[in-house]
This record gives sequence, structure tokens and C-alpha cells, in this order.
Amino acid sequence: MNRKTLVLPAVIGLLAPVLAACGATDSGGKGGDAIVVGTTDQFAATKDTPAPFDPAFAYDAGSWNILRQTVQTLMHIPRGGGEPVPEAASRCGFTDTQNESYRCKLRSGLKFPGGEALNAEAVKFSLERVVKIKDSSGPSGLLTNIDTIEANGDSGIVFHLKTPDATFPYKLSTPAAGIVDPEAYEATKLRDGFEIGGSGPYTIKAETKDNKVTSAIFTKNPDYKGDLKLRNDKVELRSFPDADAMEKALKDGEIGMMTRTLTPEQIERMSENPQEGIDLVEMPGLEIRYLGFTTDDATVKDKAVRQAMAAVIDRGELAGKVYPATAEPLYSLIPASIAGHQNSFFNKYGEPNRKKAANMLSAAGITTPVKFTLNYTTDHYGAATEKEFEVLKEQLNASGLFKVDIKGTEWTKFRENQNRGDYAVYGMGWFPDFPDADSYVAPFLDEDNFLNSPYANTEIRTRLIPESRRAADRGAASEPFERIQEIVAEDVPLLPLWQGKQYVAARDDITGVEWSVTGSADLQLWELGRGV
Repeated sequence: MNRKTLVLPAVIGLLAPVLAACGATDSGGKGGDAIVVGTTDQFAATKDTPAPFDPAFAYDAGSWNILRQTVQTLMHIPRGGGEPVPEAASRCGFTDTQNESYRCKLRSGLKFPGGEALNAEAVKFSLERVVKIKDSSGPSGLLTNIDTIEANGDSGIVFHLKTPDATFPYKLSTPAAGIVDPEAYEATKLRDGFEIGGSGPYTIKAETKDNKVTSAIFTKNPDYKGDLKLRNDKVELRSFPDADAMEKALKDGEIGMMTRTLTPEQIERMSENPQEGIDLVEMPGLEIRYLGFTTDDATVKDKAVRQAMAAVIDRGELAGKVYPATAEPLYSLIPASIAGHQNSFFNKYGEPNRKKAANMLSAAGITTPVKFTLNYTTDHYGAATEKEFEVLKEQLNASGLFKVDIKGTEWTKFRENQNRGDYAVYGMGWFPDFPDADSYVAPFLDEDNFLNSPYANTEIRTRLIPESRRAADRGAASEPFERIQEIVAEDVPLLPLWQGKQYVAARDDITGVEWSVTGSADLQLWELGRGV
């Protein structure tokens, strides 16, 4: 194998599922009981996370999946993928050749649940609100390139951008750009609790216990006017404490579909020994896992420590032991199925090599073993996370160059600690905000980044990211993205580990399963129905 040109297998049929569920998709399920979908995502309102469903705060796949059903955006990614198309808007487009001015016109008749009109001022209010609040854990970074927003009459909106950005339509399709009712939300304060004031395809009723959502019931919004086609009247998203409990509910017929997150053991078992009446569906996946570093922490401040970790960790063994058949080694922040990917870490470090790592540490004058704790979250990325970090610990300690402990923490506390810089090294997962290389780069390396990382590379921030966004043809943006990946492999502010596939399991009378989850893990409950 030519190590300089190693290419991991791309996800075959990126925009289409590998196996379609049995049954023809139709309008089944209308007028009957709710279609029940299981998830292991947990939604809690706490002191640290008081507003889990506020678009100015929510920035994880689970919460975004609640918002996608209930809050409209100007644009959305169409069924099967591709470039964004109008949703709450009737039309949108750049008005200049530099991709700095973007104009939209709203559909007529849009309104919020209370009957208030959804107009251009509401759009302006909603997006400016996210930027004003600028929550440290929120998605405001997606919108900070907006310079000004003009509301022209009831239906005209013009966005003036600070710098050219061909990815802006994609950002308008994310829940960060969700349009909320100005009568129900304050301009500079988060909306606590689980209420949502949006004009999306469904209204929501959250059933709770001890400030946690046990079930979210989505009912077809009779006033919805948008581009989405609903194939049911009601869907319930039921939260389970673990994947085993969710699987039992599926087998017992209590739920019709189980989604985030099946364990590798469940996937293997369902694949090898399928149960009558239940289909396992493999979806395209754009998830990545990585280690993050607080690069001003004394333990990992010298990049030689981070480089030595990159040279020692065996991604193939990690994926094979913990995620057999569901994950592949990843050698870049940008996964193999996204335009602009290159195997920058493999090109620099090659196969796991203890001697190379030892030489790096010796040349930098680093005393070994280097001691630190690998931190991970116990309840956010699935049951296999603990095993994953056990394997990482074993690999690092076996080299003799590191003395590593591991520590697991519940997500709400973990995220707070990580964002504050309490962890020298920590594990995270990522689904892209939208299917473009920009969504694997800017959230980690730009200003106001998702990780609140102290790492700042001037070439990336001032030249390469802006250059990549000028290309209207996203395939033509490969050159700056390739350079970014080379810098990341050299400096190692993050260390990519693996990219994954995703699976759902459903009873065979549920239709539309193959369209209900996108490669970015976006849940599209409106696609589900009942049929033969």
C-alpha cells in the first residue's frame, strides 16, 4: 500500500441508505396511534443546562433533532441530500458574485403556534438573538459571520456577510438559524425548560420526570406551511436509559423503531441473527470521534506530547476491538466520504510506532512517562465509550511513554468542565452541522469555536478558512482544506480516531425508515409511516 496515497473506503451511496426497510412508504399512520421511536438521548434541564431546546443554546445531535421537528429554518437539506433548498423561504440566493450578500423571501401565511405572523422581523430577531446571547456551549459561531440583517417589509430578508461564505445557505438550514416567536423568547436571555415556540411541521408536548424528558410527543402542525411532506399525524420520541432497554421495547412491540444509539454488540447480533418482523437498516454515517487537547495545559502544552500520542495510538485495533464492522480508522478531521479529505495523520506518522514517539519526546526534552487523565463522557456517545477509553489507556501505557488514567463523567458536567478547560485531554464525538468539510474544520479551529480551545493558528483562521468559503463549487475548496489538515497533523490540537456508520432497527410495518435519518444524524420523523 502506498502510504502517501492511502484512501479509506468511502461510504458507499453517501446520499442513500444501504438497505431499505421492508414495506412501501405511504401515508400510513395517519389518524391512528403515534409511531413510537426510541432513543438513548437524554434531555435534562439543570442549573448548568437550563434551556436544552433553545436554538441559542442547543448544539448537540439529540437536541437539534427535537428542534428540526418543531422550528422552521429558511433553508433545509432536501430528501437524499444535496444543496439546501427553501423551507420557510419561498426563494433564496446570493445577489453578488462574491457570496457576501444573501437574500430570501418568505412563504406567505407562515405563523407561530399562538397565531402570530412569522415575518421578516421574526427571522431577524431569531438569528440576531443567537449571536447576542453567544452562549459558550451554543451554536453562535455558525452565525457570527453575519454583519447585518435587513428586514424588508413582511417577507424580505437580506443578510450582509462580513466575508464571503458559500456555505451560508447550509448554515441557514441548521437549528442555529431556527425561527422562534419573538413574543415567547427574550432577545438576550435563554428560554428555560422544554417549551418550544416554532412554526415547524410538528408541535411538541414534552412529558417529564425529575426535570428530564421521558417522552416528546410530536403532533402534526395544522398551520405548517413549508417544503416538508408529512407522512404521519403523530410521532412519539421516547427516551430510554440504555440501548438494551430500547431493544427490549422494540422486540415487545412497544416502539416501532430504535435509533440513537445502538451498541456494536446489538448491531452484530441483529445482523447475524435477524429476528422476524424487525429490520436492521445501515445508514450512511458522517460521525467522527477524536481526542481534544487543552493546548495551554502544562501536561500537553508541548506539541511533542501530542505528536507522540498520534504516533502510538493504533486506530485499527481501537476500531476493531470496540466497534467491529461499524467504524473505520480516521486519519484526518475531515472523514473519507467528504470532499477535501486527505490522510494527513497517516502521511505524517504512518503505522503505530513506539520508537518514533520516543524520539519525538526525547528530542523535546520531555521526561517519560508523561502522566495525565483521559476524560470521557459516560452517557452521550453510547455504551461502548468506556471500553474505547480502556483500549486507548492500554495502548498508551503499553508504550511505556505514558502513564494514563481514565475518568468518565455525565455529559452535562463533562461539557461544562471541558468548555472551562479543566481537562488536559478529553474524548469527543462529532456529527457535522452540514455535510461539508467546513463543518469539520471551523467549529474546532476558527474563533469562538465549539471547544473553546486555546489553540489558534493564524494561517488557518485568517487565510485558509476564508479562502475555502469563497468557492461556490465546494469540490474546488479542496486545496485550503488539504493545507489545514497538514497543519492539524503537525500541531495536533485534536487527534482523530475513527469514523462511523450508523444503524437503526425498525419493525417491518414502519415505512420510510430509510429516509428518517440522514448521514449527519438528522432525524426526519415526518418520513415515517405505517404500511405493508
